[in-house]
Amino acid sequence: MRANVIIAVTALGALAVAGCSSITAASSGASKTCVATIGMEAPLTGPLGGLGQEQLHFTQLALAMDDKASKTKISLVQGDTQLNPAQATTVTQQFTSNPKIVAVVGPTGSQEVEAIGPLMARAGMAFISGSATATALTTGKYPTFFRVVPNDSVQGPQDARYVVKNLHPKALMIVDDQEAYSTGLVAAMLPIFTSAGIKVDHESVSQKTTDFSSLVAKVTPATSVVVLPWQIAANAQQFGRNLAHEHKNAVIFGTDGLFYPSTFTISGSYVSSFGTDITAIPADAAIVAAAKAKYGSYVGTFGPPVYAATHVIDQAIASVCKAGQTPSRSNMLAAIKKTNEPTTILGQPIAFDSHGNSVHRKFFLYKINSAGRYQPIPG
Repeated sequence: MRANVIIAVTALGALAVAGCSSITAASSGASKTCVATIGMEAPLTGPLGGLGQEQLHFTQLALAMDDKASKTKISLVQGDTQLNPAQATTVTQQFTSNPKIVAVVGPTGSQEVEAIGPLMARAGMAFISGSATATALTTGKYPTFFRVVPNDSVQGPQDARYVVKNLHPKALMIVDDQEAYSTGLVAAMLPIFTSAGIKVDHESVSQKTTDFSSLVAKVTPATSVVVLPWQIAANAQQFGRNLAHEHKNAVIFGTDGLFYPSTFTISGSYVSSFGTDITAIPADAAIVAAAKAKYGSYVGTFGPPVYAATHVIDQAIASVCKAGQTPSRSNMLAAIKKTNEPTTILGQPIAFDSHGNSVHRKFFLYKINSAGRYQPIPG
């Protein structure tokens, strides 16, 4: 599905970093404010509009909270991708042709990163995702790409091992949704399932599918687990309803794309996530309070990593300004590569390896209770 790209400019502040609020001009002795413009790509409308709005709100919150601590002023340009690679390409073309934009937060999906990575590389523009996890994104082919979440080389094996050791299936079904994120996870999981001697039925379905009765019909009495590495939580919810309608008792195991507590609520299901619930981190209390006061309760774990990604960009702008330079794509890229944050909203440090991967990587696991609430599983 294609829709008109929605782009809006919002003037917001940034930077809780000392020394950036005012830079002295060497030639005149005058003082000037450290200013810059960044872009943000997310599915602001469409099937995942709620998730995209959560990411936008946490981007805005990071900028606003940082601005409160300094006089730095950063403008935010929003780009609505609808999780569509073609639309993400259109947004990115607009961003890269705008000389004011020095870095980008996002995009949300791995398939979008694959679509825009070459464009960003040609423009020399750094972009940081808070949710794109496909392993192949950080093999060196997208040299300006970074992410603050772990990749699927961590998630896939971790989830698969949990299924093997704790759910003990003799037979399972795993269904990809034909996108890079999903097929990459399936590739990481299958060897672990097969080496454990589990009979695996690998199916494939389009993200546009909304009736899963024919797929559910393939779930045999021996199939005790159905693994759904999907991105559309509403699809997983419908799949679960189809299972219940057919009186089939297979347990759904979803990956981080299904971590959507307002939508995917099938009791007894499992969901992994690249982030923990920040309401459980005492150091994040002020951020949680600010988020609730400004935007109401937020959906899940997709917002905080985007806050972290935005803050990385903020700090890079700060370091450039503190050095007496005007933020540009080249000096921003260099500054982001040097990121070394010992404490973050995510409860763990942020630093990047030579390919843009976060060097501190962990996935978390949750089980959905009878009330539809996500309960963390220790470990």
